[in-house]
Amino acid sequence: MKDRGEILIDVVDPAYGAFAEGFIGTTGHPTTVCHGPGEKHPCPVLEGAHCEHLEDAHGVVFQFDLDDPVVREVLRKYKEIVPLEIPIRVVVTDDQREKYADLLEGFQVWGREPTVADLDGFAAEVEAADYAEEAKNEITSRER
Repeated sequence: MKDRGEILIDVVDPAYGAFAEGFIGTTGHPTTVCHGPGEKHPCPVLEGAHCEHLEDAHGVVFQFDLDDPVVREVLRKYKEIVPLEIPIRVVVTDDQREKYADLLEGFQVWGREPTVADLDGFAAEVEAADYAEEAKNEITSRER
């Protein structure tokens, strides 16, 4: 595999975003941090617009407050448009895990802020998914 896939870190806390971006960068994966939608910067995904960061992502760590209806809508949109083979981890509280169980169906959930071990395992999963996709593409091209 030539390049490791980009990982998108959706997180409100700039300090944690910098930590996660820095650590995942040590695994060889390019990273992008998005601090979420705001009044001045609405989420392009909700407006039906192109989001280069999401489209380039081979994995997503989503750590926004699901009690915010706009954030829930972003996650619903991710569920609709992100291919199933792209790993997404959603960070939630125990209350949110129960309260939004329907929305969280199909996502892997972390019930605490991800640790270095969590992020390392996630980067490895993204890499494995990339290898699987590359192998599938090689087989398809040979069959032609």
